[in-house]
Amino acid sequence: MSATVDANVLLYASDSSSPFYDRASEVVQELAQGPDLLYLFWPVLMSYLRISTHPAIFGNPLPVAKAMSNLDGLVRRAHVRTPGESAGFWSLYRTVTTGVTARGNLVPDAHVVALMRQNGVSSVWTHDRDLRRFVEIRVRDPFDRAP
Repeated sequence: MSATVDANVLLYASDSSSPFYDRASEVVQELAQGPDLLYLFWPVLMSYLRISTHPAIFGNPLPVAKAMSNLDGLVRRAHVRTPGESAGFWSLYRTVTTGVTARGNLVPDAHVVALMRQNGVSSVWTHDRDLRRFVEIRVRDPFDRAP
């Protein structure tokens, strides 16, 4: 079964001072090595670059070259896919946002959910509770140790 990860998991996996670092790194590495496909959507990768290199947002900002190198190491893996929007995306986005008022910070979440649906991805690993508003996906919190 294919999955994706949200930017927050990638960010925790890049910040060795975070209490979530070990678990986030473990999840990203396990997903990226397969055998199932890991989908990394461009809005998530761009959010990672924006936040990980921004000193006012990220506690330990990465040099741009390091942040890009981190992503290079993921996107080059055999079991990783990086699709973008394809025909019919807008219609699917509208469907995904039916019943969910996608404004502000929910807009990029809805974008990712629409990309997930368009690519047949059912699970997202994230620490973001907002994604639970979208009932058509499975949200997996890597830091929730409950069975």
